[in-house]
Amino acid sequence: MLPAENAFDAGREFIDANLKGNFQKAAFYMVADEKNKQFLAIAEKDYRQKDKEGRQELRTASINLEKVEDLDQSQSIIYFSNSFDKKPQKIKVIKTNQGWLVDYKFSFSTP
Repeated sequence: MLPAENAFDAGREFIDANLKGNFQKAAFYMVADEKNKQFLAIAEKDYRQKDKEGRQELRTASINLEKVEDLDQSQSIIYFSNSFDKKPQKIKVIKTNQGWLVDYKFSFSTP
């Protein structure tokens, strides 16, 4: 895995890894603080509890990009859904010393 060169790539890689059940890859593209690790563990548990067909539908789902909002040169918010559940979601991507990474806990903050 290579570090993301921009916010969009980091977000796309993280979202795709989550959909495909590759939580090790998702963690690579995520800020590794305790809160983010907790939310990723919950996402993995939810994924593993789905039946085989549910996991397959997520793996084949496409990412529907709604909007990318650049807050400044080091922060962006990506609004998206996937073709499986079509639920609107958001992630925040920040530029760190390790490259562009997702701050996953932002996804669970109130609007």
